[in-house]
Amino acid sequence: MHVITIETEELGDRSYLIHDGKEALVVDPQRDIDRVLAAAKQAGVEIKGVAETHIHNDYVTGGYELAIQLQIPYYVNEADNVSFERSGVTDGSRISIGSLSIEVVATPGHTRNHLSYVVTDGSGDGVVLSGGSMLFGSVGRTDLISTELTEPLAKAQFHSVRRLAEKFPDHFGVFPTHGFGSFCSSVATTGGSTSTLGEERKHNVAFKFDDEELFAKTIIAGLTAYPKYYVHMGRLNAAGPRAPRFEPPILQSADDIYMRIERGEWVIDMRSRHDFAKAHIVGSYNIEYGNSFTTFFGWVVPFDAEVTLMTEDITKFERARVDLSRIGFDNIRNAVIGDVAFLANDKMPSSCYEVISFRDLDEFDENYRLIDVRRHDEWNSGFIDGAHHIPLELVHERRMTLDDNESHVVHCQSGYRASIAASILDAAGKKVYLINDDFGEAERSDLIVKRP
Repeated sequence: MHVITIETEELGDRSYLIHDGKEALVVDPQRDIDRVLAAAKQAGVEIKGVAETHIHNDYVTGGYELAIQLQIPYYVNEADNVSFERSGVTDGSRISIGSLSIEVVATPGHTRNHLSYVVTDGSGDGVVLSGGSMLFGSVGRTDLISTELTEPLAKAQFHSVRRLAEKFPDHFGVFPTHGFGSFCSSVATTGGSTSTLGEERKHNVAFKFDDEELFAKTIIAGLTAYPKYYVHMGRLNAAGPRAPRFEPPILQSADDIYMRIERGEWVIDMRSRHDFAKAHIVGSYNIEYGNSFTTFFGWVVPFDAEVTLMTEDITKFERARVDLSRIGFDNIRNAVIGDVAFLANDKMPSSCYEVISFRDLDEFDENYRLIDVRRHDEWNSGFIDGAHHIPLELVHERRMTLDDNESHVVHCQSGYRASIAASILDAAGKKVYLINDDFGEAERSDLIVKRP
């Protein structure tokens, strides 16, 4: 038995291809199924089934599309309310693929109908595809369905994780979907790239408590904010999403961009935060392209927004469209391709702002408002005396309430989120300074950091 991991670092998730050398099962595939097909081709195996551990809340699945294209069974919990044909499975169901035997185990908690898949090959070895149930040292969060179900699902999660560890041997490998940077984790994971049921018995948060009540209170207390786009994912996945159709980009002129900004549309400059700060089109926003791009795009950009992407080359534009299709932004066609800095300097009204460090504030010679755009849990663990807290997802909503006559110095934990927030405030006509620095440097300067 072989397990091939297909990692999506941008969203902190993993998909899996499990095979016996000839036939394979795919679990929790992402939207861009070409990666799955390529992995199967490279391994020389034929995909015979696709399985979902749950109706996902952090990405749009590629499972339905993969099953349709290959005309193979699509295993989804029989109890899930979906609008497509599937091979319904439930607790105790068994699936055979080649020499692999797959047992379906009900593990409610992350969602009401969450399933895990335990795969064996007759050799005594086995793997547990645990989805958003058992993570490395942690468990999947339980507040994504509803406020009312958060506590009951947390208690269910307590029993589900323990059931997996008690039902199967310690040496079985654990392969979760979430927990590698995804906000679907309830508390911090232990890191690492592999684990077993035996290791989870020692380190998983579910085994640090003997009581479901205390466990539930503990993990609920540790829940942090999650991206706004999550609320749309369940609906899209329950409808059976097909592959996105990428139409050729519509190249925008300077006049087009001016009109879109005037209408309040989201014109997003994907250059580095430093290049954007040096010169950018007035009214544009900066979300630097990289591993954090997709998550924070979905965190701040409204799901129904009209979007234009600005970048240096067509390849990056196309990559960004694939990334954004994973979270349901399928219809992005407006593009500016080429020298964005030239456009900002020559053909459009331009703006700029300074990039500074925490130490630079020691000798700052003007009055300013320090704005912390980190999450509530980060703020509660320590904040700079005198700072104002506006979490990133609220900056656009509150931007016009800030004083036009003040300077606004924006920071986060490392600079990435602050760069997005600074661009939003700059687009609103505020005077901005971006702190591109690690928060730890605040304490090493003369700033006073207050801790609980």
